[in-house]
Amino acid sequence: MDILEPVDFGGAIPMQRREFLALAAGATLASRAATAQQRSMRVIGITHTTTFTQGLRQEFERGLHEAGFEEGRNLAVIYRPAEGRMDRLPGLTRELVERSVEVIVTTGGSLAAQAAKAVTTTTPILFMMGDADPVQAGLVASLGRPGGNMTGITILGGALGPKRVEILREIVPHAKSIAVLVNPKNTNSAPHGREVEAAINAAGQQPIMLMAAGAEDFDSVFARLRESKADALIVTADNVFTRVAPQLTALVARNRIPAIYQWRQFVDAGGLASYGASLAEVYRQGGLYTGRILKGDKPADLPVLQPTKFELAINLKAAKALGLTVPPTLIARADEVIE
Repeated sequence: MDILEPVDFGGAIPMQRREFLALAAGATLASRAATAQQRSMRVIGITHTTTFTQGLRQEFERGLHEAGFEEGRNLAVIYRPAEGRMDRLPGLTRELVERSVEVIVTTGGSLAAQAAKAVTTTTPILFMMGDADPVQAGLVASLGRPGGNMTGITILGGALGPKRVEILREIVPHAKSIAVLVNPKNTNSAPHGREVEAAINAAGQQPIMLMAAGAEDFDSVFARLRESKADALIVTADNVFTRVAPQLTALVARNRIPAIYQWRQFVDAGGLASYGASLAEVYRQGGLYTGRILKGDKPADLPVLQPTKFELAINLKAAKALGLTVPPTLIARADEVIE
């Protein structure tokens, strides 16, 4: 057997060894680059009372992009939808806190924001909600100076009730009674229900208050609606109604009653009319505000935003099915008209 003697390369490194050292150095640099990238990756969490629709998610991402953040590049987003089970919201929020997210974004109504407030007083929280006044709901000290770790966007879903009464009156000018659908379990909606009731009374019409805490109450609600012989219906701003928009608008159509809703998605689902803030713009602003917090702004110093863009949508197909003629002046003011 030949005995291999060590070979003296005169200080030179063999080719295979040079290649190995180069590969090792490259791997080390790649590892360091990956670590640096991980450290520069910011993390936010989003909770929603139901689910985050693709369209609104894209608008939120557009706002983040305008602020300099892009998911997958320098931002990681953890989505935690409650899918209609409100009892899950506290646990979902705690999970985000445990994962050390830098901002918690709550969407789909005040219940998500209130759950987040109960879980953490230190992690910055940005809310987007339209079913309650954030001051009355105890989320912030004031709209101008929120204080604490929360700020956000109030969508004015309920506060626009009197305006919806006015629009509905243009569509059904001879209505003597108007029914108002309210969620009795949402204590934040009570003031808005009273505002709508007052607006109906002010015009000499009779308000008929209907209560539904969910789709399971619709049979009894619509039975009472038929008995009352109401001439029109206003559906108040509440996520309980929003998440079953197709079912609700179908029931309204079946009962042949003119109705107005808070968001355009009801009209897209076959409803007669809607008036409310542009959700696309609200979510874009939410992305921008989240970006500001990631850059160092404190929620306590960021005023709660209020929408400046509102949308009136009218479904002429639904109007025709009801035998109604929508005034041309109202059509001219509409942002979207479905033929």
